[in-house]
Amino acid sequence: MLVKEVLELLDPQPDQCLVDCTVGMGGHARVLGERLGPRGRVIAIDWDEGNLALARARLSDLPCPFELIHGNFADLDRILLRAGAERVDRILVDLGLGSNQLDDPERGFSFLHDGPLDMRIDRRQDVSALELVNRLSERELADLIYFNAQERFSRRIAKRICMARHRARIRSTRHLAEVVASAVGVDPASRRSKIHPATRTFLALRMAVNRETENLRSLLEKAPALLSPGGRIGVISFHSVEDRQVKVDFRNRSRQGLYTIVNKRPVIAQPVERQANPRSRSAKLRVAERTAQPVSAHLGGAVRP
Repeated sequence: MLVKEVLELLDPQPDQCLVDCTVGMGGHARVLGERLGPRGRVIAIDWDEGNLALARARLSDLPCPFELIHGNFADLDRILLRAGAERVDRILVDLGLGSNQLDDPERGFSFLHDGPLDMRIDRRQDVSALELVNRLSERELADLIYFNAQERFSRRIAKRICMARHRARIRSTRHLAEVVASAVGVDPASRRSKIHPATRTFLALRMAVNRETENLRSLLEKAPALLSPGGRIGVISFHSVEDRQVKVDFRNRSRQGLYTIVNKRPVIAQPVERQANPRSRSAKLRVAERTAQPVSAHLGGAVRP
């Protein structure tokens, strides 16, 4: 997704060290790594261990050395320390899920196929969507759905979820999608509805299960100290909450003298790509370049939206 735009704006150079924080099936790491040459290096990270095997096959004949690491990009500083990379030249973060994850009913990310309410990116995590849906109070659910996904019917949806689970635990993606649709009063099969009424609720739950806002904030806070001067960080986001988080962080780091913003407005997919891959329609790429300004203690704190 946005491969041409990522290659152009990150602009990897020979002999550089690149980190793909969400390697997925290896598509971005592949095209970026080809630019690095035999003395370059790719560090490929993914929180979903199943993705690493898929990425290994795609990266097997890269011209430069590469490492595949099972981990969360929120811990990027510790991951790089263990990899012996004090600073890197390029960081890419693709915040979207892969088709292999979305299309697998057993993962529970999508309501398009019935499956268990899971939504854990790393299956070693303790909390699943099933637990949140059936345990949180009505108010907690409403806040989660609203603040994570800007769902304007969050109160109505939370109330209907609590009513439904009182009769029986909500265990499947189909059951939850039906409950949400009934709360909103929209028939998913109706052509009047542009998106499925449960889309934002599923997004909000996935973000909560995987602590996506907190993990992204941790990465953004650590990135300036991990980038070499002239290094670049690129983030592909897929909804307004993520995009605003990246936008505000880059803007604040720019004001602090740590970043130069490469593209003032987010880059989006071209019509040809949007038609070929509908999931690219919501993708937005923002890139910033590290200046030579040292990271002082008072600049290293949180930058919150």
